[in-house]
Amino acid sequence: MAQLMTLEASQFHPGERAVHDLLHIPHRDNPTHHGLPIPLGYRIARSPLVAFGTLDQEGRPWATIWGGEVGFCQPLARGVLGVRATADVRHDPVMQELFAVSEEEGKSREIVNDAVIRPDGGKLMAGLAIDLETRDRVKIAGRMAVGTVTRTEPGIGDLQLAFQVEESLGNCPKYLNKKRIVPHIPSPQLVSEGTGVPLPPAAVDLIGKADLFFITSRHGNDSMDANHRGGAPGFVRVLRNDSQERGGVALIYPEYSGNRLYQTLGNLQLDPLAGIVIPDFETGDVLYITGRTTILVGEKAAACIPRTKLAVKIEVTEARFVRDGLPFRGVPIDYSPYNPAVRHLTTEKESTADMEDSGAIATASLVSRKVLTSTISRYVFKLVDTGTGAKKRRPLKAWLPGHHVTLDFAPELDMGYSHMRDDDPQSLNDDFVRTFTVSRPLDPDAVDENGYIKDGVEPEVEITVRRHGPATRFLERWNMKVSLEIPVLGFGGAEGFRMDEGGVSVFVAAGVGITPLMAQAASVLEAVGGRKRLRVLWSLKGEDLPLAVDVLGRIHGLGSATRLFITGKVGDTERALIDAVQELGAEVAERRIGVDDVLAKGESGKRKFYCCTGPEMMRTLLKWTEGEEVLYESFEY
Repeated sequence: MAQLMTLEASQFHPGERAVHDLLHIPHRDNPTHHGLPIPLGYRIARSPLVAFGTLDQEGRPWATIWGGEVGFCQPLARGVLGVRATADVRHDPVMQELFAVSEEEGKSREIVNDAVIRPDGGKLMAGLAIDLETRDRVKIAGRMAVGTVTRTEPGIGDLQLAFQVEESLGNCPKYLNKKRIVPHIPSPQLVSEGTGVPLPPAAVDLIGKADLFFITSRHGNDSMDANHRGGAPGFVRVLRNDSQERGGVALIYPEYSGNRLYQTLGNLQLDPLAGIVIPDFETGDVLYITGRTTILVGEKAAACIPRTKLAVKIEVTEARFVRDGLPFRGVPIDYSPYNPAVRHLTTEKESTADMEDSGAIATASLVSRKVLTSTISRYVFKLVDTGTGAKKRRPLKAWLPGHHVTLDFAPELDMGYSHMRDDDPQSLNDDFVRTFTVSRPLDPDAVDENGYIKDGVEPEVEITVRRHGPATRFLERWNMKVSLEIPVLGFGGAEGFRMDEGGVSVFVAAGVGITPLMAQAASVLEAVGGRKRLRVLWSLKGEDLPLAVDVLGRIHGLGSATRLFITGKVGDTERALIDAVQELGAEVAERRIGVDDVLAKGESGKRKFYCCTGPEMMRTLLKWTEGEEVLYESFEY
């Protein structure tokens, strides 16, 4: 996914650090940005939905979702977002907490038409801007500075508010199921609300088919967090649905492996209160919940949901179920390739079909391995359909240059729950699902006129990767005399990161960050004027020079568009490799990339930067290219 990194590092708070220690997560900087960088503001403006959260009078978090159209939430000034939306004024808990007032002491609070609300010191809020069509999302936290509501039709109103953003972060696209969002005028009808009462059947049905919900949490009185949880329909399970006297209502969901920041769980570690909103994109029905959470790790998680290493249980304190309460509808497009199969409760009967459904769209059979450097290798897989008859998989959509493939190594690497695993502690919370950039274009003869792989064709997929973690170590050590088949969960990638044919393109890469270009470079260079419009700046350690010789030798004309920046040890062996890349047309500089190198090609406003580097280098690049169009490919998830 095209992502923009923060320009400065924050610190994790004690709750987050405690969860990192509990789950054996190595130390890293907190990428959360103070304020709202301009590029993140643009991404929010392109998002048709934002989930917002705030606290009620008792300090309990609640969550809601507003929007329906692109542009309803967008920057007004530096660090300030303006929100204009239509929403339920009677039953939406966040609307009530932000805008309801008590005009006289002792009277109930209500939303007053056109009243201007200016909370003293600002009202604590959090949000998650989300574009389900592109799987882009941006987290924000801060305070409502001012707002007002104008009632329009019965039960609904048009709200305006100014949101002062104190923290922001671009997130990864994992577990987001694609949907096209369209606006809708709601007609809210309260079906059920209260404390200690069971959920109505329609609300239970909504939970059973939900493939997404939003969760808000708090860090004391200083900050809130809003995020999403997604998966296959039914990934949230109902543990209990009884009266308070018989145990009350409780939900549970598995925590899938994500970017491993654990900001939501970090908040819940210190303060277990959470607000949840579960939308029905088809009907506009919505379930609002506030409750108390428990983080379940290891055997405690597996005792509730088999084959689960991490889960969150929610004891529902209060709930509201509203029919047609949302100002949008969502048209399904595609499910996330990351979604694991639904994991049922130990108390539920799991059908054989459910157990066999891994969510794989194909099987990748390892064909060849080529070692390029001491840490970098190239692997070629042939995609095969191992299903027969009724289990034969649906036609496979052709992937595009710049896309990535998602492989599931769990059948080979997941040994189930262990209390301790000293040889690889990070694997205690690892789903072993990995994403790799496809480094060679798909053979066009393998694709039919509708953009699908032709029936009977077994196309090849190539990845070029550095050894990093259990999956790549597993591939590196595999005995090539023995067959290996890995489930393929899907292909994908940010639409904007595929290089276009207009203007100047500057591709900045570090190490194996060149892989998104490898599948695209030939077509870009062959386009009219391509060799004049493409500039590649590639930073490499001396030990990785064999990769440069291989890549530039494979892609005709790429050398003349490339400038290599070599760091680290350069001995006689490396000198010979430098001579080889120069013969292929590349320029070589034995130093780090500088700002003048990056800005040398093209004119500001008429060029586009594509960057695939590590976080530290990316922060520097963003400073150098401020005001330019910059796209960043990150697979740090």
